[in-house]
Order: sequence, then structure tokens, then C-alpha cells
Amino acid sequence: MTELLNVKAARRLSPLAAALLSVSLIGCTHEHFAKVDPNFDLINPAERHPILVSQKPSTLSVGVAKGSSGLSPKARADLLGFAQRFRAGDAGDSKLVVAAPSGSGNEIAAMHAVQEIRSLLIDNGFAESSVTVEAYNADSEAQPPVRVSYMRYVAEGPECGHWPTNLAWEPNNLPMPNLGCANQRNLAAMVQNPGDLLGPRAMTGRSNERRDVVWDKYQKGERTASQKNEDSRVSTQGGGS
Repeated sequence: MTELLNVKAARRLSPLAAALLSVSLIGCTHEHFAKVDPNFDLINPAERHPILVSQKPSTLSVGVAKGSSGLSPKARADLLGFAQRFRAGDAGDSKLVVAAPSGSGNEIAAMHAVQEIRSLLIDNGFAESSVTVEAYNADSEAQPPVRVSYMRYVAEGPECGHWPTNLAWEPNNLPMPNLGCANQRNLAAMVQNPGDLLGPRAMTGRSNERRDVVWDKYQKGERTASQKNEDSRVSTQGGGS
């Protein structure tokens, strides 16, 4: 009833006064809506429920007996399996650290084992710069092992089940707080290499053989296209019987 009287009174006012009265009425109407908390306005589930990625050491202990001259067949198999897991989870910025015991009774045998471990890794495609050899003090142990380790990425998903609001009443049209949490948690559990969540992997080195040949021809002013024989050329002439 009050609003109807205000409208009738506005008809008798000047256009400017009527416009000001309308603005005041609209402002009063907006006061009935709840204010939106800017800290809660996170629509992207990756921002509201982030995945924490950290690094933890992964270590393989290779037993070395005193007087031995290398690795046992089981030790070689364990090392290759460990190296494959490292390669699957590596983001291109990690190194394999081979730690040999120092001052122990099997120190000489451990050095032979370290040489074989390093050669075995390089023969299976690891660059020499990605394998680091260091020593650790093992005076208190009789036959300490050779330790091969690397830092692996671990993904920790968010904790879900947060239901503080009434899903049947949301005047601000905001997503529910738990929206997307399960997807983020499942992604953290399923990702093979959590380092991929931090950024793209480093690129491998380029192949120089063909590039050097083409660049050398370019400097000499020769044709850089590869030569083709008659069998590899596509015939553009139509044949008839």
C-alpha cells in the first residue's frame, strides 16, 4: 500500500524528482539481499580444493657382501625396476643418487657394486649427468648396503565432506562448498606423475644429426631437401593401358 501511494505521489512530481524517488526505492529493495563474502567467491574447484604436491625420498637398498665383485641377479632386477619407476615419475629435473658406504668392512665390494650400478643405468638410457655418486659414513654397520635414491613427487588430495550450508536455499547463487572436492581428491589419487600438476615436463635433447647436415648445406648455398630415388618419387603422369 505504501509503495502504491509513493507511485501516485511520483506522478504529481517533476520528472527529475520521480527519477530520484525511483532510485531510492530500488536501493531499499537491494538491502533485503545478503552480502556476498569476496573470500568465498571461488567457483573453480581447483582453487577451492587445491591438490598439495610435495617431494619425498624413495630409496632402494642394495645388499653387498664382503668380498663380492658385483651385483647379484636379483639386485640387478631390483635396480632396473627401481629405475623404471623413477623414469615414470620423473619430471625431467631429478637425479638418481648412488650412495656408497665409507669406512665399513665391505667398502671395496661396495665400490665395485657402485661402478656396476652406474654402468647398468647408463646402458639403459640414463645420461651420465643424471646419476650422482656420493659416500656416506657407515662405521657402525658390518656390511651396510649401497643406497640408490631419488626425490619423487607425491600428491595429497583435499579433505571432502564439508556441508555447512543448506543446498535448498542459496539466494546468492553460489556453488556449494563441497562442489568438485571429490574430483580433485580422485585426481590426486590417480595421477601417475604428480609433478605434472606443477607444470610441463622438461624437453629431451634434440637430435643433431639431420639438423647439422641441413645447416651445413644452407651455409654452402646447396639444396637442403633430401634426395629421393625413382622408387620413392610420386608419379604425376597418368598411365593408360
